[in-house]
Amino acid sequence: MRIGFYANYSEETALFAHDTGFSSLQLSAWQDSYLDANTITSDKIDRMQKLLSDLDIEISSLGYYPNYLDPNPAEGEHAQAYFPKVVDLAAQLGVKVISTFAGRDPDKTVEENIPLFKEVFSRFCEYAEAKGVKIALENCPMIEKKTNKCHNIATGPEVWDVLFDVVPSDHLGIEFDPSHMVWQGMDYIAAIREYGHKIFHVHAKDMEIDCVARKRMGILGPSFGETSELGQGWWRARTPGWGEVDWPKFISAIIESGYRGNIDIEHEDSVFASLQPMSTIATEGDIVANYSLERVGLTLGYKTLAQYIVR
Repeated sequence: MRIGFYANYSEETALFAHDTGFSSLQLSAWQDSYLDANTITSDKIDRMQKLLSDLDIEISSLGYYPNYLDPNPAEGEHAQAYFPKVVDLAAQLGVKVISTFAGRDPDKTVEENIPLFKEVFSRFCEYAEAKGVKIALENCPMIEKKTNKCHNIATGPEVWDVLFDVVPSDHLGIEFDPSHMVWQGMDYIAAIREYGHKIFHVHAKDMEIDCVARKRMGILGPSFGETSELGQGWWRARTPGWGEVDWPKFISAIIESGYRGNIDIEHEDSVFASLQPMSTIATEGDIVANYSLERVGLTLGYKTLAQYIVR
């Protein structure tokens, strides 16, 4: 089991990872990333793979997190058309997992989203199976501030049961991130024990809860003003060790579940990110492109995890 982080590939990032002690990277396959499946060339792939091999860094997963069920055809259909290209790229790289969202039409209930999910992911899984690639659905609700509309249905055990029932593929599983379960009030250890066989990739992200703010505004978050952090006003993402996740228990549960993949930090810690000038953040792809350049939070997160994971 190796420790890594989610990043847009660059030689600078690979060298930083190696110098810090990381030996894994989850790489962005968003359009406009280094691994843009529309534009990547064999030469760029060869250069990347040689450097990562020299540095003893594995690519644990490719990350692409759009909303395939978006009711706007320009968004949903575009994402659906791009996904098979990411599968092809993963197969070319020898990467066995693609991490993504299930998606959601935010104006419909979870139950009303199931038929379209079944249609889209039955097709995705059939294609991925033929290429020897697994699909890992992250458990982030993708909740909007103020409106509380969500853009991903694969949030936890109740929904997972239905998703795996309507698309009964051995190539469909979970990208497990404990932080989202903390603020939703779910038991992440119990979930690992129940769904360990479906965990294909693991994100290491912590979760800080502001109990004073929650008592005042409630779980729905603030109704007025602007919040720049990636949270709901009473919770925010932190690097491992700066939040509520019990990392020794979490890692023990992951190991006991049979998971033998890598653990990659998804850096969304606004405290440490304030040390790094951020470009415009409009999409999930922009988040990883910006936050993966911030070194302090990643270094501190590595030091937390390295206490409990020995290769």
